[in-house]
Amino acid sequence: MSGIQARLNAISAIINYKPSHAPLNFSETKPTDVFGSNVFSDIVMKERLPKHVYKSLKKTIAFGEKLDASVADVVANAMKDWAIEKGATHFTHVFYPLTGLTAEKHDAFLVPDGDGSAIAEFSGKLLIQGEPDASSFPSGGLRATFEARGYTAWDVTSPAYILENPNGTFLCIPTVFVSWTGEALDKKTPLLRSLQALNKQAKRVLKLFGTTTTLPVTAFAGPEQEYFLIDRNFVFSRPDLLLAGRSLFGARSAKGQEFEDQYFGVIPRRVLAFMMEVDRELYKLGVPVKTRHNEVAPSQFEIAPIFEQGNLATDHNQMVMTTLRTVAKRYGMTCLLHEKPFAGINGSGKHLNYSIGNAELGSLFDPGDTPHSNAQFLVFCAATLRALHKYGALLRATVATASNDHRLGANEAPPAIMSAYVGEQLADVFEQIKKGEVKSSKQKGVMNIGVDTLPPLPMDPGDRNRTSPFAFTGNRFEFRAVGSLQSIAGSQVALNTMMAESLDYVATELEKLGKVNKTKFNEGVQQLLQKLMKEHDAIIFNGDGYGEAWHKEAKKRGLPNLKTTPEALPVLTSKEVVELFTKYGVLSEAELKSRQEIYLEQYVKTISTEANLVIRMARTSIFPAAMRYQGELAATCSNLKNIGHDIKMVALEDVTDKLRAMQAEADKLEKLMAHEGGDTLAHAKYMCDKVLPAMNKVREYADALEAVVADDLWPLPSYQEMLFIR
Repeated sequence: MSGIQARLNAISAIINYKPSHAPLNFSETKPTDVFGSNVFSDIVMKERLPKHVYKSLKKTIAFGEKLDASVADVVANAMKDWAIEKGATHFTHVFYPLTGLTAEKHDAFLVPDGDGSAIAEFSGKLLIQGEPDASSFPSGGLRATFEARGYTAWDVTSPAYILENPNGTFLCIPTVFVSWTGEALDKKTPLLRSLQALNKQAKRVLKLFGTTTTLPVTAFAGPEQEYFLIDRNFVFSRPDLLLAGRSLFGARSAKGQEFEDQYFGVIPRRVLAFMMEVDRELYKLGVPVKTRHNEVAPSQFEIAPIFEQGNLATDHNQMVMTTLRTVAKRYGMTCLLHEKPFAGINGSGKHLNYSIGNAELGSLFDPGDTPHSNAQFLVFCAATLRALHKYGALLRATVATASNDHRLGANEAPPAIMSAYVGEQLADVFEQIKKGEVKSSKQKGVMNIGVDTLPPLPMDPGDRNRTSPFAFTGNRFEFRAVGSLQSIAGSQVALNTMMAESLDYVATELEKLGKVNKTKFNEGVQQLLQKLMKEHDAIIFNGDGYGEAWHKEAKKRGLPNLKTTPEALPVLTSKEVVELFTKYGVLSEAELKSRQEIYLEQYVKTISTEANLVIRMARTSIFPAAMRYQGELAATCSNLKNIGHDIKMVALEDVTDKLRAMQAEADKLEKLMAHEGGDTLAHAKYMCDKVLPAMNKVREYADALEAVVADDLWPLPSYQEMLFIR
C-alpha cells in the first residue's frame, strides 16, 4: 500500500467510522456490577469455598502466611466450576518471563472419560504448579539451551480471572516462573521476594516507634500508562512501525505539539469510543482504571489506575497494555507503546507512583499537616533519600532499554541522573534538620482566584516539579523514568530492596539506643536524621532537571549520569548491587548476571532489527521513489529552454546529491552490521557507538528527500498524516 493510498484509506475509515459491534450500554449494566465480574475475587471465594478453606486462603493472601496445600483441591474445584459457568473451556498459568511480555500456555478442562464422553477436571496439583517448556525463554546463561524444564507456581496473592474472546473464554491463573533448579526466570518471583524483605525491615522501624499492625507492610504502585493511537492503514504501510514500533524515517510535520492544544483537549470520537471499551474490559478484570485524557503529543493518550498493592498493580498493568493493543484493533487503530515512536515530539513514559504502608497504617510517606513534628514520616522519607543516593545507578539500570534511551533526557522526560524532588516544605524541614533544630514547616495556604462566584481554593505548601525523575508528590514518590513498554516489576524490585536495606540501617542505628525514655529516643531520632541529611542531601534537587547546568552540578555532587543502556546495565553486577540483592534474598549473583546478559542481548537485537530495517527501507522504498522523481525532473529539464530550466537543474542536482549521500550512508551501515561483536557488552557498546549514529545519518538524508520529493511519489505515510488523522 502506498503512502497516498494509506492516507485515503485512513480518511475513509474516519469519515465512515462505525463501531464493529453494538455500542456499549452502561444503562443496562451498572459499572459497579461490571467491575470485577470476571475475577475469582474475595467475594466469589467467600460464596463458593467452605468457611475453613476460605479462612485458610484469606490468611495467606492478607497476612502472607504459608499456603496450606491441603486446600488446593477444594479451591481448584470451585475455581473450575466458576470458570465453566462463565463459558471457559481452558485454563492457563499466566507468567511474565524476562522478555517483559506476558506468556501463557492453554490446557483444556475436558478429559475423555473412556465412554465417548468427556468430564471437566482441574485438580489442586494443576492449580498450584504447571510445567511449560522453558527452553525458548531467555535465561541469560542460567541454564543450557537443551534444558527445557521450567515450573509455574500459583501466586495466590493475585486473583485468577477470566479473559473473553469472541469465541469463548478461558481461565487465567497468575503464577511465578522458575527453572528446575529454582532460579527466577520471570519478573514476579523477585518482586514477591523483595516485598517480603521490605515488610521485615519496615516492621522493625515501626516497632521502635511503638506502631503496631497485624498486616504486612507492603509497597503500593500506581503506573500512569502513556500510549499512541495510529490508524492501522498507516502502520501496514510502515515496516518500521510494524516491526520496530517506532518510525525510523520521517520528516517533521509543519505542526507538532508546540501549540500545546492536544493536552487535555477534547478526545476524538473514535478514540473516546476505544477508551470506553478499554475501561469496560478492564473493569471486568478488576483493574481500577480512573483517569483517561489526551497527552501532550498529537495522537498520544494516557490511562491511569488507582493505587494498588505492588504485585497486583504489576499484573494489572500487563493487562492494561494487552487490552490497549487488543481493543485498538477493533477500532481500526494500532496502539504504539514504544517510548519514542516519533522524533521531534514527546515520547511515552509510565510514571510509577510508589509508596509503602498497608490498610491499617495508610501511606508511611504521608507527612500529615505538620511534617516537622512527624518523626516516623521523616525517618521513612530520609531512608528513601538515602536509598536513592546509594543505589540511584541501580534504579537507572532498571529502566535501561534501547527504546527508553531515545526518551530519557529529552524535553519530556527526566534525565538519566537520579535525583529527588521533595518540594519547598520538606526541603525546608530537612534543611532545619541539618542545622540541628526543627521548629516549623510551611503550611498550606488559600488561593483567592478573584471571582466572587468561585470559592477560595486550598493551596499546597509547594509546587510540583515535572523534570525530576523521583519526585515527592504529597504522600508518595513518583518515579518518572520507567518506559511505557516496560514492566513496572523491575523498578519496584529495586525500590523495595533499596528501601529494605535503608530501613535495616535505620532500625539497626536506633536499636543501639537500647531501652530509653521517649525524650532520649526522640533525641536519637533527630541525631540520626541529621546524620542522614548531611551524608545524603546531595540527592535532593528541586530545580530544572532538563537544564544543562544540572548536568554540571550533578557531576560536582558525584551523582552518576548513565546516559545509555550499555553504560547502565553493568551496574546490575557491580559489587554493591550483588551484595544488596543477595543479603536480602531477592536475587542471587547468578540471577543478576543472567538479567544483565538478557537485557544486553535484547538491546543488541533491537538495534540490529532497526538497522536492517533502515537499510531495506532506504533501498526498496525511499531510493526508488526519489529515483522516479529524479527521472521526472531530468525529463522536464531536457524539455525546457528558458529560466525554468536552471531552476529545475538546481532541484535535480539537489535530489541527486541527497540520493547519493543516502545510498553511501546505507552502504556504510551495512558494512558496520557485518561486524562480529565480542562479548555481549562489547557488542552492545558497538551498536550504541557505531551503528546508531550510522542509522541516523541514513535517516538524515532520507528525511531531507521527503521534504523535496513529490508527495504523490513518496511511499511512506508522513508524520502529519499519522499524527493528525485519527
